[in-house]
Amino acid sequence: MKPFLTFCALCCFIGIFRLPIEYYTFLRILVSAGALLVLYNTLTFKQHYFSIIFLIILILFNPVLPIYLLRKSVWIPIDVVTGILFLLIGFVEKTEQKKEEEITGETSQPSVPIHQRAVSRDRIINPKKPKEEDNHGK
Repeated sequence: MKPFLTFCALCCFIGIFRLPIEYYTFLRILVSAGALLVLYNTLTFKQHYFSIIFLIILILFNPVLPIYLLRKSVWIPIDVVTGILFLLIGFVEKTEQKKEEEITGETSQPSVPIHQRAVSRDRIINPKKPKEEDNHGK
């Protein structure tokens, strides 16, 4: 998923330049697909703050009912912020996966067998005095 999000970010940064309308149609389709993918993952992992942000991106870049902002000067900051968000999501996902791997790695270590464990509540206490104490006491 990270390469796809990086590609989406790169295309957003390229969208800053004056290009033919076909590129911007391609960009809308690509960013919408990326936003849908991120939206699905963020809803799955219950990260609602990213879900809201990428829902707005999905609406803004939607190719079915496109929103035309008519001025290039308005789209440039939107493209830059969207590209940064795609990169951010790619790196956040990577660090979360590492944390999950560390957690599962720690729990998957073999535990000490039951017969080797020292459990203090299972010790048997002998109420009788040891024989050595009996001989020294007389």
